[in-house]
Amino acid sequence: MTDTIIFDLDGTLLDTLEDLTDSVNYAMEQFHLRTRTIEEVRGFVGNGVAKLIERCIPQGTQNPLYEQILASFKEHYALHCEDKTRPYEGIMELLAKLSEQGYHMAIVSNKFDGAVKQLNEKYFKDYISVAIGESAAVKKKPAPDTVYQALLELACDASQAVYVGDSEVDRQTAGNVPMPCVSVTWGFRTRQQLMEAGAADAYMIKSPQELLPLLRHFPPEA
Repeated sequence: MTDTIIFDLDGTLLDTLEDLTDSVNYAMEQFHLRTRTIEEVRGFVGNGVAKLIERCIPQGTQNPLYEQILASFKEHYALHCEDKTRPYEGIMELLAKLSEQGYHMAIVSNKFDGAVKQLNEKYFKDYISVAIGESAAVKKKPAPDTVYQALLELACDASQAVYVGDSEVDRQTAGNVPMPCVSVTWGFRTRQQLMEAGAADAYMIKSPQELLPLLRHFPPEA
């Protein structure tokens, strides 16, 4: 029986795309580089901010200014990560219902750990007690380490857990645990992209309201 849900953050619980784009472009402007559109940033996110900046700049990590640009992004984002960010429609209602029904919940993200904890504290602390982001102490997704750490802190078992995320990285992470992955289509990847990454119709939802019925009949028929 499923009693634990591990959520991705960006593109799953929170729409963070505008703030991420603003901080990317702040860093680009500081170093006289081409700014990026919101759609470009949408395609670049999912593997942490270091990979995001690598994808945004010429030569990636070989760019001699890479570390400075990354630091500029992090500094700006730490101050502005809540400017335009908001929970997706229906998320707060979903979390309230899951909490009422006794589900254990955690967040695992490739966003840096300080921002993950800051955003969880602002939006979800009434429902989610464990929030883990990228740090030197734990390998980032798609390694399963953040999920294992979340399960440890929740005192829950992977055999009773489901992962909910919006990207191919989330599917890979769940597979590396292993645990089932529910893919959401309201986030940073399209339905077509998720299907190309291996998501099945039975494990894909287009609104937060669809998660609870799915969990009640989990695993769904393929």
